[in-house]
Amino acid sequence: MKFLPSIAAFTLTVTTVFAADYPERNIFMVVPYAAGGPTDTIARLTADAMSKSLGKQIVVENVAGAGGTIGARRVADADPDGYTILVHHIGMATAPALYRQLPYKPTEAFEPIGLVSDAAMTVIARNEFPASTFQELVAYIKQNGNKVTYAHAGIGAACHLCGTLFMSTIGTQMTTVPYKGNGPIMTDLLGGQIDMTCDQATNTVGPITQKQVKAYAITSDARAATLPDVPTTTEAGLPEFKVGVWHGVYAPKGTPKEVLDKLTTALQAAMEAATLKERFAQIATMPATKEQATQEALRTKLDSEIKRWDPIIKAAGQFAD
Repeated sequence: MKFLPSIAAFTLTVTTVFAADYPERNIFMVVPYAAGGPTDTIARLTADAMSKSLGKQIVVENVAGAGGTIGARRVADADPDGYTILVHHIGMATAPALYRQLPYKPTEAFEPIGLVSDAAMTVIARNEFPASTFQELVAYIKQNGNKVTYAHAGIGAACHLCGTLFMSTIGTQMTTVPYKGNGPIMTDLLGGQIDMTCDQATNTVGPITQKQVKAYAITSDARAATLPDVPTTTEAGLPEFKVGVWHGVYAPKGTPKEVLDKLTTALQAAMEAATLKERFAQIATMPATKEQATQEALRTKLDSEIKRWDPIIKAAGQFAD
């Protein structure tokens, strides 16, 4: 027992020295989805900007599968040394309700680093769809119900969550059609094989501005600068239908506070980078403010979103396992 204080002091010294030298090598940022998707795009922009601040490269690694839970578990099980971190979206908050056998607890298996971004969803349909306005769209769905086909990229995907909330809000179910990704959905929407979907503005700015699809509303408090003609759901008469796809950065539980603080500082600097702000604006995504890109802000956001989505998902009765 006499040696315990010395051991504790030695451990503290080693941790302090380690943190002072961090990072000494490249950092791996796990994206729990396939390359080319919106989360991958946001992660790569963020990693590049953070690398400049940290002085070491952040390498993006795509670990897709099981609605983002495989990649998240990879980080949860990684050494808590700051060299493996995670970028995840709203799925971090919905996984506890969607997966009844989830192998980790989001609020316990990770250390929050900070919020990254928030992207609104857009309600879109094939060009030949009968409704011209959001109000007409809601009326048409209420009248035709299951005759309307709604595409999503799998249970737990952002477009699935958006559709679930939309149908819950208007009190009408559509026929849902699962796809293996957003790309195939857009292909079939452009071809008229599917009626509608709800997808991140990150994905839809191009097709909307090129008038390849009909856009009815955006689920944000204000109109997007890149989509000035698309009304908000509040303007369109459904203010309770609000959903944004937010992203955060996490580290494994037990990562030293000094390391977390360095990562948070780098994240805050990244959110202020002119290049990142410009690219985020192009894809209708809001970068986190300095106050949002903090450990406490992400912790609070995650807790509140878990509480928000739990009853909605359970009421829908759709689970991923």
